Amino acid sequence: MADFNSVISFIKAQYKTESFIPLHVPHFGGNEKKYLLETIDSTFVSSVGAYVNQFELMMEGITQTQKAVAVVNGTAGIQVALRLVGVKAGDEVLTQALTFVATANAIAYQNATPIFLDVDLDTMGLSPKAVAQFLEEFGNLCEDGCYNKKTGKKISACLPMHTFGFPVHLDELIDVCNAWKIPVVEDAAESLGSVYKGKSTGSLGKVGVFSFNGNKIVTSGGGGVIVTNDISIGEKGKYLTTTAKIPHPYEYVHDEMGYNFRMPNLNAALACAQLEQLDGFLENKRKLAKEYQSFFANNGVKFRTETPDTKANYWLMCVELENKAERDLFLETTNRNSVMTRPIWQLMYRLPMYAHCQKDEQINAEFLEERIINIPSSVR
Repeated sequence: MADFNSVISFIKAQYKTESFIPLHVPHFGGNEKKYLLETIDSTFVSSVGAYVNQFELMMEGITQTQKAVAVVNGTAGIQVALRLVGVKAGDEVLTQALTFVATANAIAYQNATPIFLDVDLDTMGLSPKAVAQFLEEFGNLCEDGCYNKKTGKKISACLPMHTFGFPVHLDELIDVCNAWKIPVVEDAAESLGSVYKGKSTGSLGKVGVFSFNGNKIVTSGGGGVIVTNDISIGEKGKYLTTTAKIPHPYEYVHDEMGYNFRMPNLNAALACAQLEQLDGFLENKRKLAKEYQSFFANNGVKFRTETPDTKANYWLMCVELENKAERDLFLETTNRNSVMTRPIWQLMYRLPMYAHCQKDEQINAEFLEERIINIPSSVR
């Protein structure tokens, strides 16, 4: 068994403190105050303002996509993204059970039902093999898309999540989904700055969505962004998230049900200042990850690292323990000694509102659920 006391000492040494060490906190070392004061002085603090436009342009550049749409948070962004690719009430969406609850909730907000499929052990994200096996057994390919033989419902999207910033095997997953006429929406909430085969996560699916919550690598306090390489989808997303209002000099004209999911200019100002520092944040976190990897290699604990052909942002760094008993002891010991650690999420089908959902065997997901722990990962 690993020496957990040496782990605690090492983590405290990295953050140069004996006091409480949180899991992940924002770092404000740039133009945050300046841009916020400029926004207040301009009086444009709500959804109309220069920083909203600047934020969208910056995200287009960072992700190398054609259109970015700022929204109030990542969950709202996923909900809209699913609608943009055609998910309707009564449809089904393929996703992973090993994820934060927002992934499943966004599907439910569209009055659709998640189907939970297994993850890969190396990425901790949705497994292309599991998706292919499910579709071979239950898929019915029709002229207008794929239907579930068991339920008769249309499978309208596939929603992989890049767990802790580690990219899923996107090429294989997209190939499988394309063969079954299922569009891929990337839940890239945790993966800003992560790269898959030279391309930004969020840019390979039909639509991608990032989160800028307070605990993310870059924060706007609360916020998210939808990105896509399909201009028409992007423009539709902007229209839907701004109450589906048709431009007019003075009349209020809305021709379909939209959402008030606009990001306020105040949040966008904070996001712009944070994005200016993204490269530095990524370098800082990769250095910490390398130091963790070296330390844990000599301490009997497996530190999770990026897979070949990817570059992870190491948003939340994590270790894999031998079994659930060791995991629980690690959690109890570290938290009792003022080092915040957290287990990976409970699998979605264990939650009462998703217990009825169709799923596969979940062999890898259940293995990881019992062993993965997040450790302090803040920019130092």
